[in-house]
Amino acid sequence: MSNALTINNTAVAIPVIADDMNSYMSKIANIDLLSVEQEQTLARRLRDSEDLDAARQLVMSQLRFVVHIARSYKGYGLPMSDLVQEGNIGLMKAVKRFDPDVGVRLISFAVHWIRAEIHEFVIKNWRIVKVATTKSQRKLFFKLRSAKKELNWFSQDEVSAVAEDLGVDEKVVVEMESRMHGHDSAFDAPAGSSEDRVSLSPSDMLFQEQDDPSMILEREDGRTNSHDGLAAGMEILDDRSRNILQRRWLQEEKSTLHELADEYGVSAERIRQIEKAAMKKIKTHLLVAA
Repeated sequence: MSNALTINNTAVAIPVIADDMNSYMSKIANIDLLSVEQEQTLARRLRDSEDLDAARQLVMSQLRFVVHIARSYKGYGLPMSDLVQEGNIGLMKAVKRFDPDVGVRLISFAVHWIRAEIHEFVIKNWRIVKVATTKSQRKLFFKLRSAKKELNWFSQDEVSAVAEDLGVDEKVVVEMESRMHGHDSAFDAPAGSSEDRVSLSPSDMLFQEQDDPSMILEREDGRTNSHDGLAAGMEILDDRSRNILQRRWLQEEKSTLHELADEYGVSAERIRQIEKAAMKKIKTHLLVAA
């Protein structure tokens, strides 16, 4: 963010707002205010001679007024230092355009520029999603809060009254109120849940590859082919090997090595060897078939 007024490609520095607003306020509180005559003289020096020192004095003399204006925007939840900084930018723009011959004080002329810069900053940063895009919406954004009588939603009569008072369509009032009542949510926030409600973040509702119909069909085909291949592989085994694999892996109540060893009159180790050889034969069959 720029902290200087540029005159003829030369910057005129002003106090930088650090994290401590109190320190900044102390600095600008000691700056003397200008009389009408002093202000007029400096403005003419700036206009006629592009006097950098005159520009600096004009800006510095109005910094406390920028803080006063910025305080009226504290309700939007944005850092006060940022609001003041944006207001200072508006002040510097006003100083460059100020005409001392018009007959008004600098602050009266600068208020428009100060508020315009703060308005733009609030619009861009109050919410991640822009709440005001059209001219009528921007007008409503800064006036709707003061027009509301309570925190509840407007009644139809209140909508009509606000629309008439601000010179906008009733639909614009309803839409803007809806936007201002909305809340930002993190894109990938953890899902919150309770007994009767489950809340999802936006990322949970986006398209996921595993839900693609082609992916689902591919997975189903893969499972079918695997089942068919396993069935074909079991057919090439001898009866004893097939029975051992079925009872060890393919039935709900699986048999142990010792149970099968007692049944076939061999050691548990021999049953394990038969099982291993049968699995190897099926794997080889599946690879050849593929």
